[in-house]
Amino acid sequence: MSIPQNTTHDYSMIKLNELKIGIVGLGYVGLPLAVEIGKRYFAIGLDLKAERIAELKVGQDSTCEVSQEELKQAKHLNYTSNPDELAQCNLYIVTVPTPLDSHKHPDLTLLEKASKTIGALLSHGNIVVYESTVYPGATEEVCVPILERESNLKFNKGFFVGYSPERINPGDQTHRLTNIVKVTSGSTSAAAELINQFYSSIIRAGTHKVSSIQVAEAAKVIENTQRDVNIALINELALIFNRLGIDTHEVLEAAGTKWNFLPFRPGLVGGHCIGVDPYYLTQKAEDIGYYPEMILAGRRINDSMGFYVATEVIKQMVQKRIQITEANVLVMGLTFKENCPDLRNTRVIDIIHELNDYGAEVDVYDPWVNLDEARQAYNIKVISKINNQYDAIVLAVAHQQFYEMGTEGIRALAKPNSVIYDIKSILPIDIVDGRL
Repeated sequence: MSIPQNTTHDYSMIKLNELKIGIVGLGYVGLPLAVEIGKRYFAIGLDLKAERIAELKVGQDSTCEVSQEELKQAKHLNYTSNPDELAQCNLYIVTVPTPLDSHKHPDLTLLEKASKTIGALLSHGNIVVYESTVYPGATEEVCVPILERESNLKFNKGFFVGYSPERINPGDQTHRLTNIVKVTSGSTSAAAELINQFYSSIIRAGTHKVSSIQVAEAAKVIENTQRDVNIALINELALIFNRLGIDTHEVLEAAGTKWNFLPFRPGLVGGHCIGVDPYYLTQKAEDIGYYPEMILAGRRINDSMGFYVATEVIKQMVQKRIQITEANVLVMGLTFKENCPDLRNTRVIDIIHELNDYGAEVDVYDPWVNLDEARQAYNIKVISKINNQYDAIVLAVAHQQFYEMGTEGIRALAKPNSVIYDIKSILPIDIVDGRL
């Protein structure tokens, strides 16, 4: 679907130098964006969690995505938990989470609530840009009707929308908001141009304007679907090579000497994007009568890896005649990736649950995790200090602190007869009992 051409109604649209920007959602995506916007434009960041607003007002970011100095630089940025304060804005950007429900179907509840909140505030000529991950078509099929209903304004006459997918990589201090090209789109050509100009003014790497909102939505979901499928292939190869008694990493290193071999590695696939976005695409595909075999096969493989790791640990313990029931097992790392506190959709939890089902007593240690958040999200207690010797240790996340412990430091946590399983290849292969 191409962008509609300009109509006379576009002339009432806001201008770049008139922008007052409201950012809805101040998490891993919204805060870095709000801070960058606040360096140049008047901006208000909305988050309904009062404790989140309180920490930001004193210059603290518990996600570790934005430094104290960067928060200070955003001199035009204000924070609030009161949606009514966004009424003075004329450009709204939505950065709320779009997770999965218990059946692995897209859960657009927060997106719908954000649209309802913004719809009640919209004035003639305002623009709403969505950055949250959705399936192709969702912005215009789900969000726009809510905006129309709540505002009593007509789409592309009274207000306009756009979609610019977020590309935040939590914990990555190299690939950051301003040095990643931003895909942009709008519901009319004039809206698309204004949205593109706005993002161009804050994104040093530049922008890529596409012909329609659906193209931008589709680009987002396939970015991570591609990675998911590639990792699933490597995970399946690891399952095969482990049965053959071949070291997967040595195979990958050898294959990697060819110039066009892609450097993927086996592992757990969680987080807010790679483990979620493919389901947004497959849901839409099934809605239009197409069953996406390859994508769903990759998801099944990746979703099974935590259970596979737990089973391998149990096998190793049995071979060493370690009693499984009430065995003390240490899982090192809970976040979905290294060196960040992000717990969203971590698949380490699958290992923990499976080991518990076998009767083991599992301690979880992660220096990056907020203990209360872990308890609320997964109903598990994360220990703050390791003070035991363990029958088995699972190195689940490659935090820098674990590398710094070194071989001797980690081995000192294990009993003489024990199992060490290293998912992330932190230790030399001759030190561990198993790895992916």
